[in-house]
Amino acid sequence: MMKKESLIKVGISVGDLNGIGVEIILKTFEDARMLEFCTPIIFGSTKSLSFQRKYFKIQANYNGVDNVDQAVEGKLNVVNVWKDSPNVEYGKETKEGGKYAFLSLKAATAALKADKIDVLVTAPINKHNIQSKDFKFPGHTDYLAKELEGDSLMFMVSDELKVGLLTDHVPVTEVSKHITPELIKKKVFKINESLIQDFKIRKPKIAVLGINPHAGDHGVIGKEDDAVLRPTIKEIHESGILVYGPYAADSFFATGAHKKFDAVLASYHDQGLIPFKTLAFGHGVNYTAGLSKVRTSPDHGTGYDIAGKGEADPASFKEALFTAIHIFKNRLEYKEITSNPLKKLSSKL
Repeated sequence: MMKKESLIKVGISVGDLNGIGVEIILKTFEDARMLEFCTPIIFGSTKSLSFQRKYFKIQANYNGVDNVDQAVEGKLNVVNVWKDSPNVEYGKETKEGGKYAFLSLKAATAALKADKIDVLVTAPINKHNIQSKDFKFPGHTDYLAKELEGDSLMFMVSDELKVGLLTDHVPVTEVSKHITPELIKKKVFKINESLIQDFKIRKPKIAVLGINPHAGDHGVIGKEDDAVLRPTIKEIHESGILVYGPYAADSFFATGAHKKFDAVLASYHDQGLIPFKTLAFGHGVNYTAGLSKVRTSPDHGTGYDIAGKGEADPASFKEALFTAIHIFKNRLEYKEITSNPLKKLSSKL
């Protein structure tokens, strides 16, 4: 008799308790069918979840445990990271909110590093109130880059669109000086690698957006595109990776040019995230590519403006959860195929 395959263990950090994080988590698992796809393990406390479950009148049952090893398949598990009852002030940025967001993230990350969970899905944090002597990072991506092996890449993904960033949480005034040939090569290689092993795209096509308006207009509006981007892109293309550009960002998405590529590499945060969130908001996912472990997050923030009102939509969180599961499975398959030349050959036939 064949042994039943174990479900993927999905670790979940709760984010800012004053935001919509716990609400979208509970709403996701209010549908018991979700437990057929994974074993969810929330890092927080049963007291905190009980308060919010009662507040929002959400019918989601869970199993409280003291450590990850006690998690049970077929149930929503909650690891008690803290025993006290934090004060919840919906919609407010508080020091306490940041403190418990980090405690949850820290515990979940430790479990991920120790292979106690297979993937990590993070609810939104407030990048300001989470700052402390233990967390001095612009966000999840940079923290996880330090804790996990590899070079992180902020990769916004949906079924129709995938956008990576050359620079992420960098002031606009400093963008151009951060973009070097070495950085461009590293990010392009990471996107190419992720598209192959994480998304099963055999020969990816990647577009790079220009730094300046109209990609510099041949030096009329800045020289960085001609001096740095064009020659580096040409060099990478000659190495065998299908990368093209730089393209003028202002018309690239409006004309549907992005549909001709498997991914787009934007020069800076808003250049990539504004079109992504316009086209994919609500079903997009923030994926930290390039690391030894899989981490995803919904494509929105703490939602302070709607926190406590019961209006939060869990759609993006669900997408983040399913994306993490799919990437984990794709990585296992890729590893198996590339380690076995015969399987690799048969997969091409």
